[in-house]
Amino acid sequence: MKTTNQQRNPVLFVHGITDTEAVFDEMAVFLGKQGWPVYSLDLVPNNGEVGLDVLAQQLANYIARNFAPEQTLDVIGFSMGGIVSRYYIQRLGGINRVQRFITISSPHHGTVVAYASRNPGCLQMRPNSEFLKDLNADAVMLQQLSFTSIWTTYDLMIIPANSSQMPIGKEVIIPVALHSWMLTDSRCITAVARVLAEPIKPYHQFEYIHSSQKLPLGGDNI
Repeated sequence: MKTTNQQRNPVLFVHGITDTEAVFDEMAVFLGKQGWPVYSLDLVPNNGEVGLDVLAQQLANYIARNFAPEQTLDVIGFSMGGIVSRYYIQRLGGINRVQRFITISSPHHGTVVAYASRNPGCLQMRPNSEFLKDLNADAVMLQQLSFTSIWTTYDLMIIPANSSQMPIGKEVIIPVALHSWMLTDSRCITAVARVLAEPIKPYHQFEYIHSSQKLPLGGDNI
């Protein structure tokens, strides 16, 4: 999917396990109408049969093919896609071109649901996996960009739900009932748009926002 407008950074969506780029359709339409150029890709395979580092290389290749080297980007990763994006940013040079990075319901510290599969990607998303411990060991580098974690306390895919918390950047908690609904809930979409509209600055201090009120989708709320 792609819309074009050169007044804002391109926004690149990275989907979760068993998903495709289509899960971002509603959010992409909204952001496109607000003036953001929107891009996404399908990670293959999408079921954890390969490691998240392999998927991150697909992301790096997609960016190299579709954007000029000097083009800065904003990246939004949902669930597994947030961890794939982190590997790209922290290990494959993405830190040098991503300006805003948003994760939505991502298992930064693992999820017990990953024990249901022995696929390599699922092993990496288990709590205390070597893969996640390595990424979290120098997660402080994410302070070099504008980083936001958006999550819900009711998540039954990210268990425990507070695995989506990070000790850096900004946090937005939205009481959405289901993991997948995070991408279509108006409060979450509005929160994403607000973050994307913020001037670039490093977040040196942990910030906490609890979003409990239903917000309409509209330009006045961004």
